[in-house]
Amino acid sequence: MNPEARVTGLLCAYTLLLLLLGGCAGQTPQLELPLEVEQQRLDELNLAILALGDGVDADEARRAAKIAIDYSRQLAREYETTGSALVHNIKVNLGIKQRGLCVDWTRDLLARMKQEEFHSLDLHWAVANYETRFRLEHSTLVVSARGNSLHQGLILDPWRNSGHLYWAPTLGDPGYRWKPQAEIHALKRQHASATKNRSYLR
Repeated sequence: MNPEARVTGLLCAYTLLLLLLGGCAGQTPQLELPLEVEQQRLDELNLAILALGDGVDADEARRAAKIAIDYSRQLAREYETTGSALVHNIKVNLGIKQRGLCVDWTRDLLARMKQEEFHSLDLHWAVANYETRFRLEHSTLVVSARGNSLHQGLILDPWRNSGHLYWAPTLGDPGYRWKPQAEIHALKRQHASATKNRSYLR
């Protein structure tokens, strides 16, 4: 198959998938919840961050929780999300939307959190599913107590529910094996080098 035909085929497949998924995408994610529900979520995330370690500062935990929830909603508006995260990914890949892949959510939320210059918390870029064949590679932000690894942290994933923040212990996230971004980048370099070496041997 020539390159042009292959590209056309992929675009058609993407478009068909978009139409199929659009039927189950639902309406625009409900970002504005009743105040009591929002406060409950904020309190729960605050407590989860505090529980990361005895040295976690209470004020920093409150700020981190509020920013993670509020800024995720803000990003959803900026990205103009209108359905499920996977449907939005397809729209970005087709050029219909400019941003909103998981790496965009992670990069933007991480940059916003870094502005706070936390002293009792560490922020990590985590990646999952790189080595799995049938699942999309996924990035997210992880917060941990200062000095702890991301495996001792808490996932802050704004992408999964299109701006409605999802959080869970890193080791308690079903279906995801989270690793540091630097470790995944090293694996990619190794694979690229091995592939290049094999091509030389042909």
